[in-house]
Formats: sequence, C-alpha cells, structure tokens
Amino acid sequence: MPKIRKVLTYVVLVLFSLLSVWPFYWIAKTSFEAGGNVYKYPPSLIPYPATFSNYIGAWKTVKLGNYYLNTIIIAGFGTLLNVLFSLMVAYPLARIDFKGKQLVLFLILLPMMIPVQNTLIVNYLTLRKLGLLNTYTGVILPQAVTIFGIFMMRQAYLSVPKSFEDAARIDGAGELYIWWRIITPLIKPDIATLVVFQVITWWDNFLWPLIVLSDSNKYPLSVALVYLNSTFQVNFRYTAAGIVLAILPVVLLFIFAQRYIINAIAGGVKY
Repeated sequence: MPKIRKVLTYVVLVLFSLLSVWPFYWIAKTSFEAGGNVYKYPPSLIPYPATFSNYIGAWKTVKLGNYYLNTIIIAGFGTLLNVLFSLMVAYPLARIDFKGKQLVLFLILLPMMIPVQNTLIVNYLTLRKLGLLNTYTGVILPQAVTIFGIFMMRQAYLSVPKSFEDAARIDGAGELYIWWRIITPLIKPDIATLVVFQVITWWDNFLWPLIVLSDSNKYPLSVALVYLNSTFQVNFRYTAAGIVLAILPVVLLFIFAQRYIINAIAGGVKY
C-alpha cells in the first residue's frame, strides 16, 4: 500500500506540473511558429517549421530594447531601495529592545489589511502635489519599502543567535558596525530571496506604472506588452515572442538564485 500511495502521489504531482507548465510552453511554442491557426485543436506540441522571425519583428517594430532599459531602471532602483530600507527597519525591530516596539510592529503590519487598490488614489494625489507624475521616481517611491520585505528581514534577523551580537559588543563594535558587518552578512540567503521576489514584483508591475506614466516611451515591459498586443491584433505570434522576451530575464534570475531561495525557505542558514 505505501508503494501504491507513493506512485499515486507522483502521478498527481506530474499532472499538476504539466498543467502549470503548459501555458508557458504554449506561449513559447507559438512564438516560434511561422504560420497556421494559433488556436487549432488539438494543438501541436512542436513548432514546425520553427523560426525566429517573430522575435525579430516584435523587437524591431515596437522597440523592445527601450522598454527593457526602462524596466531595468525601475526594477533595479526599486529592488535596491526596498532591500536597503527593509534591512534598516527590520534590524531594530528584531535585535534592539525599546519601549513600544510591539506597537510599532503592529502599526507597520496594519496596512496589510487595506487593499492595495484603496491606496492608489491617495498615492496618485500625493505624487501630483509633489510634481512626480510621469517620472520613474513617482513609480518607485510609493513602493520603495514593503511590509513583506520588512517582515521577512525581521524574521531572518531573529534567526541569528544573540551570541554573535554579544561577542561583537565585547570587542567594542558599535551598533552600525554590528548591523552591517556582523549580522547582515549572516542572512545573505534571505536577502537573496528578497532580491529575487522584488525583481519579479517590479519586473511584472503593471497597474501603478500605467497610472503614473503618461509618456509611452517611459513604459516598462509589462505595460508595453499590452501596447504590443494592441498594435498587432492579428499577429499573436509577435505578442507571444514579446512575452517570452519579457519573462526570460526573470526565469534566468530564478534559476541562478534558486539555491538561496531553497535555503532561505528551509531555514538552511548554518552557524
């Protein structure tokens, strides 16, 4: 019976894996097809004849290179600020005892109960008062630090034994030195995980850039893909090629960083 149960478990897992992978495979396959009905049934599993013309056409016609640069700027600065601010806020919440710490933590976590959509109007009006509409600063600033990042880094700091901190203080180290040179390097897997999550979040961010940016030349890839779709209404293969080009950097990042992510999730930091 245990053997049969194990086989059934693997069968169910394989089926769920295939269902999860199929949409991505279908998009990738379609992006390499030269012609024919995109929605034919049953769908073909291998594009034949395969061609790169859809990628070349999508890249040249919509100038995806410019949108790539916009996305790199937004995702790069957004991730950098988010990780840095999360570390700065999380450290005192995890390692320093001060009066009202639990209240501060509660107030930080409280906005998680508010739907993101409800904050859009307030953020938009604030940026308009500051004159930051249609700027990258306006896209990045409202999300330069997130509750998720603060909470994740706080939990990572809490996992570091107190003895590291005490030993550094005995040697005469200051609080800033202990934070940046002693404790923070010990949570590198968690920081790497947060970096990956943030890059994916910023890379796929669609609604807020669409609201803030009025100049289409400043759009990130996520918004430009809709622009691409409306431009090529009868050529879905161009759109499929654009989608593959948009998600490819994120997939590569996940592949290279998956070791850190697994360690962080499994609590694999060894002291």
